[in-house]
Amino acid sequence: MYYEKPSLTEKLTTIEINTAKKLNQLNLNFLFDYKIFPDYIMTFKCQWTDENRRMRIGDTIAQQVYIPPTKVFSQKIIFGVRVNEIIDLPDKKGFSYETLEGHVEKGISTFTVEQFDNKLIFKIHTYSKPGNILTRLVGSIFSVPYQTFCTKTALKNVKRQLENQ
Repeated sequence: MYYEKPSLTEKLTTIEINTAKKLNQLNLNFLFDYKIFPDYIMTFKCQWTDENRRMRIGDTIAQQVYIPPTKVFSQKIIFGVRVNEIIDLPDKKGFSYETLEGHVEKGISTFTVEQFDNKLIFKIHTYSKPGNILTRLVGSIFSVPYQTFCTKTALKNVKRQLENQ
């Protein structure tokens, strides 16, 4: 999906992870298997899972989003994203993807777990804007609040998965 990054809105959300473990002691397979959002918000199909391998740059994810966030009595909408970066640094692990044509948003989302001294955080960093005329029209009253809800829920979901290790 074509976009110019300077025209996108930047959002950064983080949550602190309460664990005595260091980044290199955590099992991040769930993150790289895209188990970020609870399944009542979204289900997904990852190219690398179908091909029985690990995530690679260029892989696609088909997302089925539930609006409202429940599998029953919801509108199910399918979107696509493509992995454009895998981050594997000593103090930062994660990945980034870009939306594909037809997505309600256009832009980039990055999901990372980061170590700062003895502090561990999960971060969702996005650059986005509405991807079509409908989301531009209803963005402030529907899309933005729903996106905020999904982001906060994802932060808590990843926090729980990391702290339960």
